[in-house]
Amino acid sequence: MQKGKINVTSENIFPIIKKFLYSDHEIFLREIVSNAVDATQKLKTLASVGEYKGELGDLTIRVALDKKKKTLTISDNGVGMTEEEIEKYINQIAFSGAEDFLAKYKDKTEAIIGHFGLGFYSSFMVSDKVEIITRSHRDDAKPIKWSCDGSPEFSIEDAKRESRGTDIVLHINKDSEEFLDEHRIDEMLKKYCRFLPIPIAFGTEKEWKDGKEVDTGKDKIVNETNPLWTRMPSDLKEEDYDKFYRDLYPAAQEPLFNIHLNVDYPFNLTGILYFPKIKSNFDIQKNKIQLYCNQVYVTDSVEGIVPEFLTLLHGVIDSPDIPLNVSRSYLQSDSNVKKISSHITKKVADRLHEIFKENREQFEKKWDDLKLFITFGMITDEKFYERAEKFALLKNTEGKYFTFEEYEKLIKENQTDKNKTLIYLYTTDAEEQYSYIDQAKNKGYDVLVMDGQLDPHLINSLESKLKDCRFVRVDSDVIDKLIVKEDKKELDLPYEAQTELRNVFEGATNSSQYWVQFEDMGETAAPVVITRSEFIRRMKDMAAMSGTAGFYGDMPETVNLVVNVSHPLVKSVIEQKDKSLNEKIAEYRSQLEPLKSKLDELKKSTEKKKDEEIPQAEKDEMDELNKKVEAIEGSKSEVLKSFGKDNKLVKQLVDLALLANNMLKGEELSKFVKRSVELIKP
Repeated sequence: MQKGKINVTSENIFPIIKKFLYSDHEIFLREIVSNAVDATQKLKTLASVGEYKGELGDLTIRVALDKKKKTLTISDNGVGMTEEEIEKYINQIAFSGAEDFLAKYKDKTEAIIGHFGLGFYSSFMVSDKVEIITRSHRDDAKPIKWSCDGSPEFSIEDAKRESRGTDIVLHINKDSEEFLDEHRIDEMLKKYCRFLPIPIAFGTEKEWKDGKEVDTGKDKIVNETNPLWTRMPSDLKEEDYDKFYRDLYPAAQEPLFNIHLNVDYPFNLTGILYFPKIKSNFDIQKNKIQLYCNQVYVTDSVEGIVPEFLTLLHGVIDSPDIPLNVSRSYLQSDSNVKKISSHITKKVADRLHEIFKENREQFEKKWDDLKLFITFGMITDEKFYERAEKFALLKNTEGKYFTFEEYEKLIKENQTDKNKTLIYLYTTDAEEQYSYIDQAKNKGYDVLVMDGQLDPHLINSLESKLKDCRFVRVDSDVIDKLIVKEDKKELDLPYEAQTELRNVFEGATNSSQYWVQFEDMGETAAPVVITRSEFIRRMKDMAAMSGTAGFYGDMPETVNLVVNVSHPLVKSVIEQKDKSLNEKIAEYRSQLEPLKSKLDELKKSTEKKKDEEIPQAEKDEMDELNKKVEAIEGSKSEVLKSFGKDNKLVKQLVDLALLANNMLKGEELSKFVKRSVELIKP
């Protein structure tokens, strides 16, 4: 028996391996099975170049549990190792046998998984002792046994093994007894080894016979050695892709489309990506793409390898050219990663454009499911936006779809304002904003549906990219001001009369939420209309989406109460106000007139003086006059507000506008119904 020390730089290496080599201890099974696959692939390569002339025979890798002995054994019929190779590849930590082999057979070898030489030592994370029983494929090789208890001490002795290959025997430690459970191992094999290129057997197949489960004695193969992405697209049918998707995601809905990636220059990349059905609730799941390295599962956290918006896709990516750290769990920053990421983006965009051109009708039917994904890409990836311009669609309230170019041609003539700006009208809720949409249509305008959660971001992006355009929600202003074609004439209502009428309607609303404005919209338009500031509302929407309130997010909800001064009912309100309050208002005016006159005199006399040049007596007199004016104006305002609060017609006009916007609820709605009955009594 030979004894010796593993060639490491520090005797503390094993505690480090046990605790920190891999963040997840279950990785050990992937590493040991991957090594067994490597050994088998090496043998096949040697046979293909004539360096191994024996029969390959059964190359199945077997995983076996022995609960009594508390062992987990992984066996292969691959190349095996000589004593010298154990010394080189096992006793010298981090000297990778795969790297050495690849260098020699780089043009002939099949997929060799290992790159780092530390994979084998992951076994010590879960084992008190690890044994290697191996016999080289060479004719004169003797079977040997290597043993180590997790210290730098190891032993090598003669062993019994009839055929070539290697058994790795893990004596599972007390803290890791979960790995002696058959279901746990089965789960891990399905996760990490599901698509390895060499058959892996764990247990035997069972079947139901005469009402009970019977062992058939046949190996239960846990992996698919020739997964769909390794095959040529020309050999596959659509049902093959659908079946593979169902195998990957049994509970998912049928996908919309798929893309088969098959690149061998300037890097190696294969895979199949699926477009899932993504609804507007925007439930992003970024763990649906599985990353493989030569059919070995690596991770489902692929943010580092694909652009963020593509993490919405489902499927598989496999590339030996993606650099991984020792745990194969985190991607490093590398130029290859950027190239691959860019290529996937291009491939996805090209495929979407191809589908759009081949069958636009089907593309439009699936647009509502695709929209969120494409919108996400357009606002987060500049190159994707440039490609998506060709197939991204805008949908109007009539359910028709247009490319950006088509829609610009459709609205250019009728929706260009006096400043040569093209106005894109849109709704975020076609039912709630129906009356505004109806008014726009009556003007011959077209209205887009922009009700997606990401549409506020998309609108901002489009405004910066499309030439001379602006997006305006249909309820952001009265119809004549949505698209201003010419300068509007001044209102035929003096400023003082506007102020008084504003007080009347403020009294009816009894809330600071409403800002009263006046427009001449014609006798046939609504007497009162609710509008929302496009800028403020958009800023609040963006703040809400970002999760940070900020200045706009903290602002209270405000709406514009636009009063149509030319409507007969509004004129009636003015008449009622004048009739009811004429004497009172005249009294206030007579009180204000001398005060304002005196104030004007003082302002004129001091307007060219510096502050220090104005006598204190004059300053005090101006302050006193301002206070008196404010007090009288305040009293006047309260009288007007009180009139508005008690006036049934004013309240009815305001409530009708609120009702049209679904803003009248609870007690106020009940009062409106009662008042309506009173007003229409014969």
